[in-house]
Amino acid sequence: MTAPDTPGPVSVLLVDDDPMVRRGLRLVLGGDPGLTIVGEAGDGAEGMAQIQRLDPDVVLLDIRMPVLDGLAVLARLRDRGAPGPRVVVLTTFHTDDDVLAALADGAAGFLLKDADPTEMIAAVKAVHRGDPALSPAVATTVIAAAAGRRRVDPEVARAAAGLTGREREAAVLMARGLSNAEIGTRMHLSLATVKANLTRVFAKLAVDNRVSAAMAVRDAGLLDEA
Repeated sequence: MTAPDTPGPVSVLLVDDDPMVRRGLRLVLGGDPGLTIVGEAGDGAEGMAQIQRLDPDVVLLDIRMPVLDGLAVLARLRDRGAPGPRVVVLTTFHTDDDVLAALADGAAGFLLKDADPTEMIAAVKAVHRGDPALSPAVATTVIAAAAGRRRVDPEVARAAAGLTGREREAAVLMARGLSNAEIGTRMHLSLATVKANLTRVFAKLAVDNRVSAAMAVRDAGLLDEA
């Protein structure tokens, strides 16, 4: 995989059982000079094989597929333990359970297939940078779930107790949806310092992306304290 700060196009793998959808995604994403489509797959099992063979930076992954669905692919990627591609779940419709299950299993983004082409391109680039990418409808679901869940997870809370005051503040702002630049402005920090703080937050909370970190911040009860 190309490191987020390394110049060069972001490599993208398309995993969807509809050939017309894959063709449309190729037209949309392939026209951007910052992205390159390295392969495609028509089901989850083939997708896993392509991920292992091609090592893409970002995977656009459908949920409803034969042989192995998108949620099962996410679970397998999570269970591998090794660093893997950033995953954007792409589907025709969404349910609350699908959204939360996908994000809990490590999806970095969740977009509807009727998203605007510019939104899709921006989402791929965002998750490659380490930022979350959620369509407005999906973001509403996540926020509602966070607001509706008040039970603190003791294990996550213990991990969050190891955060410094500055790390905690940065983590809460990130969980509220602020970008690194916005966090820096709010906290009067340089972008490099914000990134360093969030890197330590990820390590202490044992997560590897902003969405999972935001959910951990929620589960630790930090949003209720802020």
